Amino acid sequence: MNESTEVIHELLGSIGSDTVYRTASLSLLEEGNSRYLRDLKLNFSSTLTSEHLSAKEIALLGISVAVNERNNLLITFFKKMAEDNESTAEEIAEAVGCASLLASNNVFYRFRHFTKKEKYTQIPARIRMQIMMKPVTGKEFFELMSLAISAVNGCEMCVNSHEDSLIKLGSTEERIFDAVRIASVITATGKIVY
Repeated sequence: MNESTEVIHELLGSIGSDTVYRTASLSLLEEGNSRYLRDLKLNFSSTLTSEHLSAKEIALLGISVAVNERNNLLITFFKKMAEDNESTAEEIAEAVGCASLLASNNVFYRFRHFTKKEKYTQIPARIRMQIMMKPVTGKEFFELMSLAISAVNGCEMCVNSHEDSLIKLGSTEERIFDAVRIASVITATGKIVY
């Protein structure tokens, strides 16, 4: 067994997957004995702890990002992590709902931002967002998930809006930064393991 195969076994084992499981991307990295595999494994393991987010928050954020990326393997992993850290079914469902709502919002508000036409800002969005009004995870954390998903989806207007809301809600820049860092690594992992 070469070093790449060992690292793949460690990575897959850490997310509760069968160590013989391979995606096309994972196989290509293994065949090329890529040094990136060690980075990927270490980066992913670094998403599981934070000085600024609880394990429960990391798990819920992970679910939201994994849903956004349509990654069933990571959804299963983060759902178990969330349950192990006392997340309720309602909180887990809200993380899923956040990903779906933000997918819609990010497309819509990116369009408004890209076109820069005043007319489009005057037409009502007609997108229901009741989940944002009284989130079961709390306003600050829902905004944090929203920011992370918006960063993943590349909506500048949404990122700025959610970051501004978070600062007004008393969130720290370190907490915001960590949430986006974690979302970025989950996204990167999902490109290889899905």
